[in-house]
Amino acid sequence: MAAEGKIDPMHQFTVEPLVPLNIGGYDLSFTNSSAWLMIALVLIFGFMAMGMRRELVPGRWQMAVEGVTGFIDDMVKVNIGPKGKAFMPYIFSLFVFILTANLLGLFPLSIIPGQHQFTTTSHFSITGVLAVLSFSIVLIVGFAKHGLHFFSLFVPHGTPAVMVPLIFLIEFISFMVRPFSLGLRLFVAMIAGHILMEVFGSFIVSGFNGGPMGWGVGILSLLFIIFVSALELLVCAIQAYVFALLTTLYLNDAINLH
Repeated sequence: MAAEGKIDPMHQFTVEPLVPLNIGGYDLSFTNSSAWLMIALVLIFGFMAMGMRRELVPGRWQMAVEGVTGFIDDMVKVNIGPKGKAFMPYIFSLFVFILTANLLGLFPLSIIPGQHQFTTTSHFSITGVLAVLSFSIVLIVGFAKHGLHFFSLFVPHGTPAVMVPLIFLIEFISFMVRPFSLGLRLFVAMIAGHILMEVFGSFIVSGFNGGPMGWGVGILSLLFIIFVSALELLVCAIQAYVFALLTTLYLNDAINLH
């Protein structure tokens, strides 16, 4: 949004109501965040539907779905083992949703006056919920499978008795920090990249509206934003992979007590 001739890089993260709705004093408005979450859901269902036709000669969509499924299946097998098969649907859903939401945030809707894309994963309310959900599953699985023996995860094998209280405390704090680091990592990566692109986008607009020196700044900014955009595509995939990978590693701790 422009304010007094300047571009506000934080405006793109503003949650705005599209369909205002208040029930019993609670704000249940349908927002732009909700809309982009629905768009991600529709795209994921469409992607899966087109890739599950089970044709004799696999088409490109079927090969894409099988490729992603095989990629996640290998991740689960390597990091959890045979017991991780039950968590394959969750890890797959987690990876595909985060990747889709990340990529939607790069959709160039801003070229339409008055419109802008919305990156749902740039809000900690979304990434935090995903992190807490994953962490809750880890806790449920750990206690359901091992009972109170699950606490042995915080005392590495061979720890001297005199060091047990200190090591237990350190390991416990490290364990409890996991959901925060998991959610913050994705949130920070998304918001930082989009702010950077918005700032250099403003440099381009300001530069091309200036003199010869401004054109030089504008061209350099354009080249830089092309590089950043390509880097953001890579970051979108890496962050989805890291989130899913760490979830499998945490599940491995809960299942195998490593």
